[in-house]
This record gives sequence, structure tokens and C-alpha cells, in this order.
Amino acid sequence: MRIAQIAPLYEAVPPKLYGGTERVVAHLCDALVDLGHDVTLFASADAHTCAGLIAMRDQAIRLDQEPLKSDLAAHLTMLAEVKRRAAQFDVLHFHMDMLHFPIFEQYASRSVTTLHGRLDLKDLPAVYRHWPQYGLVSISDYQRRPLPFANWLTTVAHGIPEASLRFSPRSEGYLAFLGRISPEKRPDVAIRIARQAGIPLKIAAKIDAVDRVYFETLIAPLLDDPLVDFIGEIGDAEKSAFLGGALALLFPIDWPEPFGLVMIESFACGTPVIAWNCGSVPEVVEPGKTGVIVSNDAQALHALDHVATLDRAAVRAAFEQRFTADIMASAYLTVYSNIIDSEFERRAS
Repeated sequence: MRIAQIAPLYEAVPPKLYGGTERVVAHLCDALVDLGHDVTLFASADAHTCAGLIAMRDQAIRLDQEPLKSDLAAHLTMLAEVKRRAAQFDVLHFHMDMLHFPIFEQYASRSVTTLHGRLDLKDLPAVYRHWPQYGLVSISDYQRRPLPFANWLTTVAHGIPEASLRFSPRSEGYLAFLGRISPEKRPDVAIRIARQAGIPLKIAAKIDAVDRVYFETLIAPLLDDPLVDFIGEIGDAEKSAFLGGALALLFPIDWPEPFGLVMIESFACGTPVIAWNCGSVPEVVEPGKTGVIVSNDAQALHALDHVATLDRAAVRAAFEQRFTADIMASAYLTVYSNIIDSEFERRAS
């Protein structure tokens, strides 16, 4: 099968530091190649992939130090190149929301679009009503709720390679927070839980410019505590040690989380997750097996005793059964095959 994967240009594929969508695209490309398919990735030149790479920018946008740049121009240039080469592929797989919709209408029947973000934004319903011909994939069933009328093909959970993160049979007794410093991620709650429990907390997190004031006014004052260790942003090379050494990952989200990649990264290390009951969490965490789902501080504090009794090998096994890159790739291959079959029937009729 000849498959084009079209990634956003904001981060490298995979990201050098924080980043979700581009990391998933990287894992999907490599898994599809391993399964014997001809995969072409449209991304920035700093991508590391087993697929054929068509570089559309010299480097990913976020870490580009050039102060004057246009993400819209970069993405439109990429879409023009994808369209020029469209006849070379059986399937076009887009990972950049809806930006391609006006440009690829003639190719909609052999394209698939995975939506990676939240969908409860005011202007989105009009877009998906206007272009219903595009088949969509959700990354959780919960993610679909704001757009129940959209052309959903299926839900495909994220996956990561089995060997990408090391299993750790025992913890070093600290709690972990991994991700991004922002109001919806609630690092303040993670700090509060750790303080109340008297357990050290390590925070490995990115700070976006838009969240700098939030960090400096509300989070930075909380870091002056011997129990709290703010590490900053980390990449894949540091994740095994960081997550594997944790007693539990704290995931105190306060927004409609579409998936939560960090949860399955934690599972891969054998580390259970204490997650707040928002968004996709009930679809990812298996209570009593891979972690605990809570709704408030009191439940989270009680969960600390429970996660310490969970079998870390069973947490890793659950990851291998549900969230590997091969499982994700196989699910997408079913989507691709259905698209190709439907396109063949359409042309034959």
C-alpha cells in the first residue's frame, strides 16, 4: 500500500522535546514501514523516520529561532506539494486538523483525517458540516462528543513502540508530572497532592510563551519546596528513567482531554497513573489494573496507597495488549483498506 502521511510542521517528527501529534505520526510511519508498506512522510527536514521523507521546511517551527516566520505559509506550501504528488499514493493521511479541506476536495474519497485536538471550539461545527465528505478518525470516543454528526470512520487509540520505553520493575518512591505547564494541565494540583502526602514530586514540563505569566505568577511560587523538583522540558531519551522511577504519574487534567499520550508512556514503563476523571481518561486507564481514576484531592490521596500495591508488570502487560504502535498501525491499515475498497467500488459503478 502506498501511504502519504502529512504531519504538522510545528514540531520535528518525532519531537525533540515535548510534543504529541508529531510523535504519534513518527511511531505510525515506522510501524507501517515495518509491516511492509510504502510510506512517504511530509514533514520538516529534522524528522527521523523509516519512511521516505519529503522535507517541506528546514526545521520544525517551534524550535526555529528565526523571529519572523509564517506557520500558515509553511503549511500551505506543504499542502500544495502533497496535492502535486497525490496521484502517487493510494491513501492520503492528514494530521493537521481541517486546513486541507478546501484544497483536497477531489481527493476526499481516498483521504483520512485524524483529529488530534479538542473539538469543542465555536467555529468547528460549521467546517465539518460544510465538508462532510472527509472521513475522520478520532483518538478517543469522548473526543467526538462536540461533533456527533461528523463523518467518523472509527476511533484509533494512540500507540508507541514496545521498545521505546524501558520497563522498570520498581519505583524510586517519587511522584511524576510530565507534560506542559498550563491551567488545563493543573500542575498546581499535582504539587498540592504531593505536599499533602509528603511525597517528592518531579515535574518535567514545557512552558509555552502563552503560559509564561501563569507559570511565573501561580506555579513558580509553589516550586520553593524541598519536595518539588522542577526539571523542565525533557525528550524521549530521558522519559524511561523519569517515568520508570515514579511511584505513580499524576495526571490532574481539567479539560476535555482527547487522549493523553503521557498516560500510555507511563504504562510502558510499568508506572501506574492517578488520573482525574476528564475527557478520555476512562477509555485509557483501567482502574485497579493500570491506575486509579479520581475526582478530587481526597480520592487522589487515597489512591496513592492503592497504586503502590499494583503489579507493575501487569501495567506494562496492559500497555502491550492495548497501546503499541503495531496495534495502532494495524487499526489504521483497516481504515486504509476500507477507503481503497470504497474508492474501487465508486470508480467501478
